[in-house]
Amino acid sequence: MSTPTKTSPLARWTGQFRTMQDSRRARRTPTGHEIALADRIAHLNPELWDAAAVRGGFHLRRSYLAMLEQHGPENILPAYALITRDGAPVAVMAAQWLEFDGARIQKLTPESKGAAAAAKADLKEKWLKPLGRKARSKIKQRVLVCGNLLSWGCHGVSIAPGVDEVEAWSAIGEALYRLRRSAKLEGETDFITVKDITPGEAGHFPALQQLGYRMAETEPNMVLDLRKEWRGFDDYAAALSSKYRKSAKQIREEVSTKGFVTEHLADVGSAAPRLHELYEAVHNSAPIRLATLSQGFWPAFATCAADDLRCTVIRREDRIVGFVNTVRDGATAIGYQIGFDREAALEAPIYLRLLQATIEDGITFGCERLSLGRTALEPKSRLGARPEPTHLWLRHRIPAMNLLVQGIIGHIPHAEAPERNPFK
Repeated sequence: MSTPTKTSPLARWTGQFRTMQDSRRARRTPTGHEIALADRIAHLNPELWDAAAVRGGFHLRRSYLAMLEQHGPENILPAYALITRDGAPVAVMAAQWLEFDGARIQKLTPESKGAAAAAKADLKEKWLKPLGRKARSKIKQRVLVCGNLLSWGCHGVSIAPGVDEVEAWSAIGEALYRLRRSAKLEGETDFITVKDITPGEAGHFPALQQLGYRMAETEPNMVLDLRKEWRGFDDYAAALSSKYRKSAKQIREEVSTKGFVTEHLADVGSAAPRLHELYEAVHNSAPIRLATLSQGFWPAFATCAADDLRCTVIRREDRIVGFVNTVRDGATAIGYQIGFDREAALEAPIYLRLLQATIEDGITFGCERLSLGRTALEPKSRLGARPEPTHLWLRHRIPAMNLLVQGIIGHIPHAEAPERNPFK
């Protein structure tokens, strides 16, 4: 039996150095495509954009992108690329410049935890985590994100039908390189990230790996398949095993018996201040808040999405205590923004009832699947949602740093969805 040959440190270093050289040459070798870059979607040819974005869905519609330009988070700036060859559409890319500091990744203590809990958390921060707090205060980053920081899924790229996708991804890599180089007047951009890569796009990673990108796994997107025979929530509930069907019924009964009513909201504009208050109650308790929506977003988003949006609210008398937006994106319904009153949630399972509402809305839309995102994996698995693997592709502007990035990303922890099948 032969003994495996050990590679010397010098040989490994030489191989890594050659890889860096190959990546540098690849980045600086044009693909032969025409690439138009823009800061506003209106600056690009609309017919060519629509032809290439036809498979991109809701998040690459020009109306949605223009809405984000006016009502998106203040620390996000848009960037676009329209890629053609000999004048024919090849691909489109919607990216975002993100600027953030340590305050956006510092865990806040919600007031709902009470004075004693807040004092305990403050003591822990003051005495046990001084170094971590100091490090966070010095964080200041500028990142180029290919994708949408306000959603999950591969919403930053669409390749025109009939185009060689390997060739298109190489051109997308060139577009990202050009964007970073063109924005040096605004400051250095340390990282370029392509989010969120699903199994459908994963096979194209070699095209960007050649340019120095690395792959990192993140929390999975929880996806519920909506069966064709389901005509409403009762049909869904009937497909559950008795244990989970009883739980689903109990959630609805608890909310109802406490005097709460679940209904669709027709006029989002008039309720925008309250919706924003509920959104912030959830958003501000998150450990990472890279971007925050403004109050003006809600009516603008409702107008933009039109019939592809269903806003469900839970109220008691005239006071809304929870809401969730469900968006139709082709055959996929997305359980999107959510907010709820934490005090009301102590009385009844408001959050779980809102999750149920997304199932109802997805069925009403006639969609084939419901995308529920990467948080609260356990309760979503109890609904029947299954994890869909999701990855980031990322690259540091300094080639040598990518070797360090490669070592770090393999140790980044992320939550795993529990294995569960609630259906019969």
